[in-house]
Amino acid sequence: MPPRMPASGGKAKKGTIKRLIKMVWKDHKLGVFLCLFFVVTMSASTICSPVFVGFITNCIDKYLALPHTPENAIAFWKEMTLYLSIMGGIYIEGIISAVVCNVAMAVVTQDFLNETRQAMFKHMETLPIRYFDTHKRGDIMSVYTNDIDTTRQIVRESLPGVFQTGVIVTSLIFVMLYYSLYLTIIVLFTTLVIFFTAKRIGAKSGKYFRRQQEKLGIVEGHIEEAINGLKVIKVFSHEDKSEDDFSKLNRALADDGVIANTAGNMLAPVIGNIGNLLYVVLAVVGAVFIIYSDNIHNISFSNQPVGVDTIVSFLMMARMFTNNVNNLSQQLSMIFLGSAGASRVFDLMDEVSEKDDGYVTLVNVKYRDDHTFYETSEPTRFFAWKHPHGNGTLTYTPLEGDIFLSDVDFAYNPPNLVLKRISLFARPGEKIAFVGATGAGKTTITNLINRFYDIEDGKIRYDGININKIKKSSLRKSLGIVLQDTNLFTGTVRENIRYGRLDATDQEVEEAARIANAYDFITRLPQGFDTMLSGDGSNLSQGQRQLLNIARAAIANVPVLILDEATSSIDTRTELLVQKGMDKIMEGRTTFVIAHRLSTVQNAQAIMVLDHGKIIERGTHNQLIDQKGVYYQLYTGAFELE
Repeated sequence: MPPRMPASGGKAKKGTIKRLIKMVWKDHKLGVFLCLFFVVTMSASTICSPVFVGFITNCIDKYLALPHTPENAIAFWKEMTLYLSIMGGIYIEGIISAVVCNVAMAVVTQDFLNETRQAMFKHMETLPIRYFDTHKRGDIMSVYTNDIDTTRQIVRESLPGVFQTGVIVTSLIFVMLYYSLYLTIIVLFTTLVIFFTAKRIGAKSGKYFRRQQEKLGIVEGHIEEAINGLKVIKVFSHEDKSEDDFSKLNRALADDGVIANTAGNMLAPVIGNIGNLLYVVLAVVGAVFIIYSDNIHNISFSNQPVGVDTIVSFLMMARMFTNNVNNLSQQLSMIFLGSAGASRVFDLMDEVSEKDDGYVTLVNVKYRDDHTFYETSEPTRFFAWKHPHGNGTLTYTPLEGDIFLSDVDFAYNPPNLVLKRISLFARPGEKIAFVGATGAGKTTITNLINRFYDIEDGKIRYDGININKIKKSSLRKSLGIVLQDTNLFTGTVRENIRYGRLDATDQEVEEAARIANAYDFITRLPQGFDTMLSGDGSNLSQGQRQLLNIARAAIANVPVLILDEATSSIDTRTELLVQKGMDKIMEGRTTFVIAHRLSTVQNAQAIMVLDHGKIIERGTHNQLIDQKGVYYQLYTGAFELE
């Protein structure tokens, strides 16, 4: 097998955020537009608050400077009522805007994540087997969980937050300039201090947040391996070692998390206290402006002297400004961190799909009385290869199961060949067996027949057609495979057997179970064929799970079977039952059998003995026994397969 690649790092690629924004905007324009519109209106209500506080302060100042007559009191309360009513309306508008914006963004985010997960899963199923050989399952799962969650945070929280903060900060600058240029300069200078402080602290936290994301994928991969191999851990009493390995990985994750969160949590109080210092400076400078207003000219668009109302409004705006700058720095840090997760999502979506240049397809055919056939769209038990030619003509070749390999070379990692000059043929209905030590290349040959991998050199023909010309979906539809490792899905027993042919009737499902000798044990289950299976059929024995896999292959009713050590995990008694069913399944079908138990391949028309990627012996059981070579030694126990 090819070596596994290390988990992808946490570094974001250039253009990730731009691509993310384009994806969200492409299919969710209305929702995004509503959100942005109400973000602006919500921001406007926020900015108006200090302005109207200034109006109210000015109103109070004017009233205090006038005689306290009933007429002045009535005028005062009329003006106050007007300001308070307007402020109340603005706050109500802000609440409505916030609700609508959040609902719109929640809908956009969840729809986007739903579509992204579907696109990821759909694309993942198009990837070649080689991708899953070189990437850990835990790391792939981390993309669907951790990385998609960081992407959600960007779309749902960070990007709208940056936009809202940007609107508020920009608007506040113009409003503050309206009141006083000097005070605005003080605020902007303090903002630069905040920016460089945030950059210095944020860079450190961002580095370790990315490392934390990477370590999290490694820890989850280790947990998955431990769950899958729990029986092995217990058999060898390696609980302490497994716990120690996990502790080291988890400690590394915690250490990076401590540094990242320490720096990240430090940012808010540091910036908050800089903002408090600004608050004091503005109050002092404002007091100086008021006291020496006759000697100091206030430069502003309003062309008004600095008064108490100006200072009150300005202090509120300054606090609002620094809070939003702080929020902006945090949101940008979250975007910086989240973009690493989004990059991993896009990495999966950008993986090159399995290449398929085939144009020969498998079609249903019906036979006439004169034994000729024609193509039909109706499901039938008979198939043919539909072969279009360059001159516009079509030819049909009956699907029979004739397999021919000629001088095939293959390498997982070129130029290191694992199969060398392999040549063999299997006539329709013949049983071909592969024996040899682990790593000799037995399973690799069958993986080439179904084009899980493509050969380096040579030819593989199926019913006389080069398999490179056959569409992979059609090729694999014509093959039935029973692997050593059972794979059952969450669902009923009936649904798991029907997985071999989705249009099979209940009667055909039960017949397939009888052929595989699985019917008796199935009917003894609590709900029979409707018994729910979960956890890869953990409530069944290994032998029972394999019998269901064999029944699944039986119902497929295909001309070629690949049995990759299908009985190796079944006890001797069960093997005898299965062998009868296997003989029924193999009857009239081309079958490739990989087996360590030589008793299961004695009736094969040809037995291939492989060693280090080469066929070193071939023949029937009796012929190989007479040769007294490697097969003879294996059969007589002179040495055993490893």
